[in-house]
Amino acid sequence: MDPGRPTYAMDARAPAQARMEEVQRDLLRPLEGFSARYWIAVAVCGALVAWAGVAWAYQIAAGIGVAGIRRPVFWGFYIVNFVFWIGISHAGTLISAILRLTGAGWRKPVTRAAEAITVFALMIGGMFPLIHLGRVWIFYWLIPYPNERLLWPNFRSPLLWDLTAIFTYMTGSILYLYLPLIPDLALLSRRAAGIRARLYRLLSLGWQGTSREWHALERAMKLMAGIILAVAVSVHTVVSWDFAMALTPTWHSTIFGPYFVAGAIFSGIAALVLVMAALRRFLRLEAYLRPVHFANLGKLLLLMSIVWAYFAVAEHLTIWYGKHPDEFLVLEERIYGVFAPYFWAMVALNFVIPFILLGIRRLRTIRNIAICGVTVLIGMWLERFLIVVGVLARPRLAAAWGEYWPTWVEIAITVGTFAGMTLLYLIFAKLFSVIAIWEYDDVAHKQVHG
Repeated sequence: MDPGRPTYAMDARAPAQARMEEVQRDLLRPLEGFSARYWIAVAVCGALVAWAGVAWAYQIAAGIGVAGIRRPVFWGFYIVNFVFWIGISHAGTLISAILRLTGAGWRKPVTRAAEAITVFALMIGGMFPLIHLGRVWIFYWLIPYPNERLLWPNFRSPLLWDLTAIFTYMTGSILYLYLPLIPDLALLSRRAAGIRARLYRLLSLGWQGTSREWHALERAMKLMAGIILAVAVSVHTVVSWDFAMALTPTWHSTIFGPYFVAGAIFSGIAALVLVMAALRRFLRLEAYLRPVHFANLGKLLLLMSIVWAYFAVAEHLTIWYGKHPDEFLVLEERIYGVFAPYFWAMVALNFVIPFILLGIRRLRTIRNIAICGVTVLIGMWLERFLIVVGVLARPRLAAAWGEYWPTWVEIAITVGTFAGMTLLYLIFAKLFSVIAIWEYDDVAHKQVHG
């Protein structure tokens, strides 16, 4: 029995065509009409995004000095958010690609929601190097293009590494989201009218659903799944090198690559769980996003919580045992110093709460799994904050110590990014089915695998 299929679709006595029509009605229903609750959500998110846009415009006009970035903390909320959102983007690529390559049957209602998270998180995260740049109008200096002055960007700069990695990752993620959308776009082009029908028809690329097209699509999706896995791992490794290549205390570590990748998968699963819980409740998709899907993702979240705890212990144990003065000072500030509240909150949110709620079977309910998703996202943001601000505030020379306090500009932009993620998902859910309809078509699967 396939756990990914809704309960009523498992009835073998029902004709296949009738079952498929019912699936189409259920999954296309959220695309019809606009409720008052939907417009309120769009208005609130839009207002917060506009507020963030005003804050950024003010920063461009007045200069980067309006942010709270001061010596010695030259990286603040902007870089914290950059690392956080790039980590969230691993929800789609790694989870969806791994499940697709392994043929996990329960992945059907999960993959598209995860793939959309990847694209939207990359769109948001990729903006922060530009926001942090200050003089954003010279962003093209980061691009390695031929020019008459024979000037090239500094290839040792982490900004150039990030630009290259994110652009590659974004291109692959958009393709990986778009390919499985093609059969559903063809279906939507036949059911929609007006400008929507023309849009869907254009995007469906003349899809007819022949055996040749299904086999080509299947090969393309598997190829992209394999490529995107390698790209996703490399991208967050490159992000970790932004830190590890520096000689700053506790940053210059070989563990940062796998540590950042594990943290990215951890936060990505948490984001996926939260999005699925929202889709299940507000789009009434209980027959598709069932407890088994949340239970499986909850187990993955528990596993990654343990992996994260392992890396965290390994990192801090090495610092404690080595007793290097500069690094040990940072550790003391985390354990019982100025940053202790953030550190212990991170430990509780990332490990203690998930270990209890997800480790005990009877507590592993949809509600508790969603709660763990929220706690992990907060905890992982705090981890990024400690890595960036907690280290830069305590440089080697005590005379250079300083504090960091974000201004309303940084807070507005940070809040605006979360609102922007919600707004993008609201728009996506009204334009496309958040669950792949063709995945439930037995005829299509026979053509692909036959």
